[in-house]
Amino acid sequence: MDKISINIARKIQLLIQGESIPYGQLKSKVINQMIEDGILNIKLQGRSRKTIFTAKPEAVINFMSSHLGINDLKTYINNEESGLTRAENIIASSNSKSSTRRTFKGFLVNCFYPVQARIKGLKFVIEPLEGTYTYIHNFEDFNIPAETLIVGIENPENFRFIGKQAHLFEAESILFVSRYPQSKDLVTWLQSIPNKYLHFGDFDFEGIRIFRDEYLQHLKNKASFFIPQNIEELIIKYGNKGLYDSQYKSNASVALNLNSDIENLISLFHKYKKCLEQEVLVEVGL
Repeated sequence: MDKISINIARKIQLLIQGESIPYGQLKSKVINQMIEDGILNIKLQGRSRKTIFTAKPEAVINFMSSHLGINDLKTYINNEESGLTRAENIIASSNSKSSTRRTFKGFLVNCFYPVQARIKGLKFVIEPLEGTYTYIHNFEDFNIPAETLIVGIENPENFRFIGKQAHLFEAESILFVSRYPQSKDLVTWLQSIPNKYLHFGDFDFEGIRIFRDEYLQHLKNKASFFIPQNIEELIIKYGNKGLYDSQYKSNASVALNLNSDIENLISLFHKYKKCLEQEVLVEVGL
């Protein structure tokens, strides 16, 4: 990963503070990687003006630490302004808070029926109490039965209330995994096991893009996109027109090379000029 310039570092600090930055001011491989990982988001304003923002500043902070070794961005910026070399600055900004910040690897899992698992050959049962999750740190040594379906959930609300959505899934053994916090650990693990992966995200252009770019391209035919049988009825009753308007122009080609089910879903977006957030399935109990 390339080191970041002081200009990009200042822009990232503003994003962490909740500001939006014009897309044209953030030309950097680091920025592109955070967009690809879903840590930074693109918003279309007007007909063509794009801005970058983040809804999860803590994920940006974690990315800076784990990918660039920068544990304190403010210190990094101050050191750049003071004329330290890049190498000296990375060391200084990393050491400044190394005793108070820990970078975690791995991902959260959840289930509504117990799932038998192994870590380093030792058996254990994944069976979180309601309101708790299991965190898998040593994912390289984490194994589950090959027949267990893995369902990736994009939204924390849906991940929290999986019991309200049990009727949506027919598999006897299911392990739910959380896309948040975003990292490549989850995909790395999914690539190493034979299990099928079902992506349960928002029913909008961005949700399909996340599935395509973050999962499908790496998992190929092991990955599929979850679409409820009554999706048309849900879009008619609970669809969001603003969501459609803000996304469709910048995602015109999102369906290219995808399957007919996803193409049909996108045709429903265009038919009703609406998209659907997955939280609806929790809120209305459908």
